[in-house]
Amino acid sequence: MQEPLFGSVDEVVERLAAVGYLASTPVATTVYLADRLGKPLLVEGPAGVGKTELARAVAEATRSDLVRLQCYEGIDEARALYEWNHAKQLLRITAGRDEGWDQARDEVFSEEFLLPRPLLKAIRNPDPTVLLIDETDKADVEMEGLLLEVLGDFQVTVPELGTITAARRPFVLLTSNATRELSEALKRRCLFLHLDFPSAELERDIVTLKVPELDARLTESVVRVVGALRELELRKAPSIAETVDWARTLLALGAETLDEQVVEATLGVLLKYQSDHRKAAAELRLDRLTASS
Repeated sequence: MQEPLFGSVDEVVERLAAVGYLASTPVATTVYLADRLGKPLLVEGPAGVGKTELARAVAEATRSDLVRLQCYEGIDEARALYEWNHAKQLLRITAGRDEGWDQARDEVFSEEFLLPRPLLKAIRNPDPTVLLIDETDKADVEMEGLLLEVLGDFQVTVPELGTITAARRPFVLLTSNATRELSEALKRRCLFLHLDFPSAELERDIVTLKVPELDARLTESVVRVVGALRELELRKAPSIAETVDWARTLLALGAETLDEQVVEATLGVLLKYQSDHRKAAAELRLDRLTASS
């Protein structure tokens, strides 16, 4: 048994808030249970709702090392787990031509020639570690099989070196944008948390925390406009981080009020596709949204 990272749900809320992440009670409770039960936490939701940021916040709040595995189509065991330094092995074999193969093999398949990738790094780390497996849904189904094996017993077998067991179980957080269904087997091994865009009240608190210099009325208007944008059928809705970036943009410009001219001039901070710009211009009633700024 290892010492847990958090002592209570309230402690999760307080420590995450101290590093700039405002966690609701359901979020804090799930993080607490994942830590106490030693189970991976699968966080699902649209892009930009703070899934990856949650892992960073947990790492910072607990002073843990953050190890990130970024998933993508075609990622394989060599990129996720480990691989051998073939160039260095070849040089070693070439330098020892007079040696027998048995002697050379024992040397080239040793720690000196092993290149640990994120999964193996996290398992071997004796210090507190947060392992972030980001955008799991972008990986192939075969990758899920590897994750099941590694996260099941937190150990890895390297045929040439033997079985490597975790000195300390990492806190594991997997994220998914739900672009495809993950396997039932993987979901069974995880606690599940769905994150959506925050309520207007919570997003206002986030902006106030991140950009305290911004006028309270302007903050209200920022949150109101972003909320209206998310209700449109956009190619990509503004993320929480982009809301904060927009607030910082308005502060940098010295904007005292939010009017149509300011919104149109800075909309590129929030929307990254021209089709979304056109839809916002056609359907967003800026005159009503900014009337009280």
